[in-house]
Amino acid sequence: MRALIVAALALLVGCQSVGDAQAEPTVTYLGRYVWTDSDPAFGGLSGLELNADGTRIWAQGDRGVLWTGVVTRDGDQVTGITTDPPRVLRISTGEPVSGATADPEGLALSADGTLFVSFEGLARVAAYPDLDGPAVRVPRPDMFRGLQNNSALEALAIGPDGALYTLPERSGGTHRPFPVYRYAGGVWTTVFDIARTDAFLPVGADIGPDGLLYLLERDFTGFGFRSRVRRLPLDGSASELLLQTRTGTHDNLEGISVWRDDAGDIRLTMVSDDNFRWFQTTEILEYRVSD
Repeated sequence: MRALIVAALALLVGCQSVGDAQAEPTVTYLGRYVWTDSDPAFGGLSGLELNADGTRIWAQGDRGVLWTGVVTRDGDQVTGITTDPPRVLRISTGEPVSGATADPEGLALSADGTLFVSFEGLARVAAYPDLDGPAVRVPRPDMFRGLQNNSALEALAIGPDGALYTLPERSGGTHRPFPVYRYAGGVWTTVFDIARTDAFLPVGADIGPDGLLYLLERDFTGFGFRSRVRRLPLDGSASELLLQTRTGTHDNLEGISVWRDDAGDIRLTMVSDDNFRWFQTTEILEYRVSD
């Protein structure tokens, strides 16, 4: 009888260990690709989207230029990006973004192909059903008017139901949480807050095929950048840390796209903003998340 009890306890512990192991994701670094282009307008990329299988790319720069193209891979490695002619983002009246209307940051691609862009200068979100046409205005709520200049709507994501989620890079105080805004049914609401507990600031977001919000955060330490990626449910409950790098591991990562590969694993594709400086690079980084 005692032997049976011991065996049963051993089996129970074994089952719990397997369950815990399955709940802990494995994050694997896949590689780095340096994206270059001879066009002097290329650079400053801070928003990123890939399609469902990671073969098409959309990226926009701080100066209002949108880049699209085809991604080629050799196994898990990005080996090239064939770019289309660049496009200049326009305001609703048709003029190119400039001055206070420029500085696009977040990017979100809807199921019907509409591209949404968030801006951190004049804090707003604009829709582009036609990438070559003018912006279609998304209502701008009063809650956006008090956001810090040059630190406003840095991250943007779109949910499976078409709802938009955005949050500012700075909350307005070192102990003040980051508000997460949701746009659905023509109305903006604040759905939850993300606690501000350290020096990391949100710079990119995407909602993965698993329905979770993936948040890319950055910290400039004075000697370089460090980055981290967390994910959390859309109700704002407890977040899960997936990745945190040391200073200098990567450049200034600002954009993130989340998709699922042929093996069924989550892919994190990120892009760095080179700030149009010769000593920085435009990097495409990829990680695999195996749950």
